[in-house]
Amino acid sequence: MTLRETLPNLAALKKTTKSTESGQRILRDQSGFVPLAEVTRGGFVESVHFGMIAVVDLKGRLQASTGVPDRIIFTRSACKPFQAIPFVSRGGPGQFGLTQAEVAVTCASHSGETMHVDAVRSILQKIGVDENALLCGSHVPYSYRHKGKAGMSPDEFSPVFNNCSGKHAGMLGLCKLLGVSTDDYLNLNHPVQQEIKSSVSHFMGVSEMDMVTGIDGCSAPNYALPLKNMAWAFAKLAAAGADSHYGTAPSEIFDAMTNHPRMVSGAGRGDLTLMDGGQGDWVTKVGGESVQGVGVRSKGIGIAVKIADGNTRAITPVIIEILSQLGLVTNAAGSSLEEARRPVILNHRNIETGDIRPVFELNKEAIP
Repeated sequence: MTLRETLPNLAALKKTTKSTESGQRILRDQSGFVPLAEVTRGGFVESVHFGMIAVVDLKGRLQASTGVPDRIIFTRSACKPFQAIPFVSRGGPGQFGLTQAEVAVTCASHSGETMHVDAVRSILQKIGVDENALLCGSHVPYSYRHKGKAGMSPDEFSPVFNNCSGKHAGMLGLCKLLGVSTDDYLNLNHPVQQEIKSSVSHFMGVSEMDMVTGIDGCSAPNYALPLKNMAWAFAKLAAAGADSHYGTAPSEIFDAMTNHPRMVSGAGRGDLTLMDGGQGDWVTKVGGESVQGVGVRSKGIGIAVKIADGNTRAITPVIIEILSQLGLVTNAAGSSLEEARRPVILNHRNIETGDIRPVFELNKEAIP
């Protein structure tokens, strides 16, 4: 069966109702998405975010889930650690003298803070490439949105401020290692993208022929595959031993991301909150349209989540609830993560109007 054949038959979809804890009834879509989080106002459920969850072990065996975990999703920026692996496995960080924090930013959806921009510029200088070589485009940095300055024009920022500029700097570094052109490094047939495609295929456990290809927001190729396969990739990323094909590169990336979580995201961002709470045990990476992967070293598992409507406000509460149901949020960690697990919603006068609350229960198979 091909991946496309696993897509749901829309003509066969049925809808039923499910009672929430507040006594209200909401539609439950049987296509693979189930209610994961509710948004309240005045104690009333105003909105519901549907989605699906997959938890797998190092052998790719499903351990827990909600919805249909083999439904195909685009990996978006959750794919970045695996896009960075060819550069790291070929010895790029050592050859060019990159710091561990700079390796982390090659896997980042960074906020465009000074530390991020400086790190990307440092990488470009070390590999001998001008900023103009970045083909990721420009946008208002996330840090400016966080400060309430989202009204600025993207034209006021060079591509180095793009949240994906670190990933692109790593791709340009791989160009230098391979001795190939840098002006077309985003072309799907370019040697860099071919190496990245092989890496994604290897870690996701999906043949290159079966990966659905699309173009990401930063213009780089991106791939769609079953959610449970993305979870498997994150389990492998968190594994302590060497990979059969890429050696210690996954562990190097795990260490870089968990030791420098702010380089991967930024102030007030979910990946930073989660990796701080994991205290070096959890590696996480969010992607556009509300997809996220988590690798847990101590449990030998990977987690993948997709929020159906693409709204990112529910993703961190859902991830924390998963970790809690898996017994990974201890009393010590729980105190720092509880606020993010059920965040309150404030209006423009900072008056509390409601909250976001996870509402799912994992279907557990054989959690190790």
